[in-house]
Amino acid sequence: MALGQVFPDLYETQLAEKQAGVQQLFASYALPDLELFRSEPSHYRQRAEFRIWHEGDDLFHIMFDSETKQKQRIDYFPVACKQIADFMPVLLEELKKRPALRNKLYQIDYLSGLSGELLVSLVYKKPLSDDWAEQAALLKADLAEQWPLDFIGRSRKQKVLVHRDHIIEKLKVKDRTLSYQQIENSFTQPNAKVNQQMLEWACDISSQLKGDLLELYCGNGNFSLALTPYFRQVVATEIARSSIKSAQLNIEMNQVTNLQVLQMSAEDVSAAMATGKQLKTLDLSELQLDTILVDPPRAGLDPATEAFVSQFNDIIYISCNPVTLEQNLQQLSKTHEIKAFALFDQFPYTHHIESGVWLRKLTA
Repeated sequence: MALGQVFPDLYETQLAEKQAGVQQLFASYALPDLELFRSEPSHYRQRAEFRIWHEGDDLFHIMFDSETKQKQRIDYFPVACKQIADFMPVLLEELKKRPALRNKLYQIDYLSGLSGELLVSLVYKKPLSDDWAEQAALLKADLAEQWPLDFIGRSRKQKVLVHRDHIIEKLKVKDRTLSYQQIENSFTQPNAKVNQQMLEWACDISSQLKGDLLELYCGNGNFSLALTPYFRQVVATEIARSSIKSAQLNIEMNQVTNLQVLQMSAEDVSAAMATGKQLKTLDLSELQLDTILVDPPRAGLDPATEAFVSQFNDIIYISCNPVTLEQNLQQLSKTHEIKAFALFDQFPYTHHIESGVWLRKLTA
């Protein structure tokens, strides 16, 4: 398929192929019916990054083919949400008129949300000039009537803000609208509409559970915030300091009172709970942590975390890599029954698959 393009007529075919691949990979397990959650067939990504190519007076976005390593000019990018896709050519035309902003421009990163906000990072191969912020502010003002955006300038050891380094995303989950701070260069789910479906799926599972919830790898509180109505207390942990700060701000913005976030690695959480005493300032004796939610990186759960997770009555496992998910299920299925299995098409037209699994501890 052509780089950076979409093929709506082929969407259902590619989704069926992913479904078949998942069913084949997990054929040895007693799976319930696979739940499918579709993406929009075009304009589905809220993030996009491009190298910038200079040819005389021309300036354009490029992507590199992962196999041939050849560059390909991108004049329109229907993979990105409409806001990003429509803004990309507008921005380039404006940059062509502004030498202070286009000279040595190396890369442009775009971040947008269903809230309508847009954040653009301009990355340079030279130190930012003294008047960069002034010129970027003028560009922002010129575009403000049509585009609610902000700019960040970056070069080696430099980061200059015109106003702020984040957007505030608005996600509709069940009967609530949740606000999330999403910081430039921090992880967020790229397909916001599918993310809403993931959150609602997790809410439907959680509505059948009880007690308290522990989440590992919580990021900015994406799942934690959505699941607070279904548990008495929610404790979420994350190692990245910037994500913890965003999660704490998100708790305040959403006026949530039963969620606490802790800066701890999964290994530290496991070690702390093994003592049965405290998770930092939390007294474990006051918590009934029956359920755990994990959303690990592509490497999946390491053996120690896998063993720790297996102690919980209910496990909600969000996976971005079905291969490592299957490896973890080889052990977790010895102690738990698979109650629900979902495929979320976060990344149409690619081999990448996002999955959700609910496991419940086997009774003796």
